[in-house]
Amino acid sequence: MILNFLFPKACLECGKEGRYICSECYCKVRPCNVVDSTNFSIFKYEGVIRRAIISLKYKFAYDIADELVGRLVTSLINNKRLTSSAHCLVPVPLHWHRENWRGFNQTEIIGEKLAKKMNWKYHPNLLFRNKQTVPQVGLKGLVRRNNISGVFSVNPNDVICTKYSVLLFDDVYTTGSTINEAKKVLLEAGFKNIKSLTIAR
Repeated sequence: MILNFLFPKACLECGKEGRYICSECYCKVRPCNVVDSTNFSIFKYEGVIRRAIISLKYKFAYDIADELVGRLVTSLINNKRLTSSAHCLVPVPLHWHRENWRGFNQTEIIGEKLAKKMNWKYHPNLLFRNKQTVPQVGLKGLVRRNNISGVFSVNPNDVICTKYSVLLFDDVYTTGSTINEAKKVLLEAGFKNIKSLTIAR
């Protein structure tokens, strides 16, 4: 309460006090209609949703996560393909060095809250990064694919039945290089029903 009084919440897009994602700016963000049978993105990467992702990811403002999750749940409950309780949400991991530097993995924070709201199983440790890479931001095409190639491994100590539908979760879908690399590793480990869910594309 004292913190909110000293530093009142304000919309990340228009500056209106009260929420980080105000209703007016939220309504201006377009839903993402570019989806296929296995890759789902909820919003276009624009407006207040884009600002929320950036603020959470690079400005360490992880108290935005609750509002962002609330908006995600509102959109997801109408998607019958993603409301099954058989889903197991697996966040795309950061390398431990980068996570230690940042202090958190924003995808894990949002993913845990989202899985709880949607009644999904949650396995944040099923995948891990076995090597550090340069950030994907700014990289193009083949360079992105080469940068992410071979970086994921399945954790042998995280037991999960391969019958579950794995829902890989990340913040932004750009070229699909990261998601596709993670899917490849899971397929090699015996998982057959793998989808991806991203906040924006």
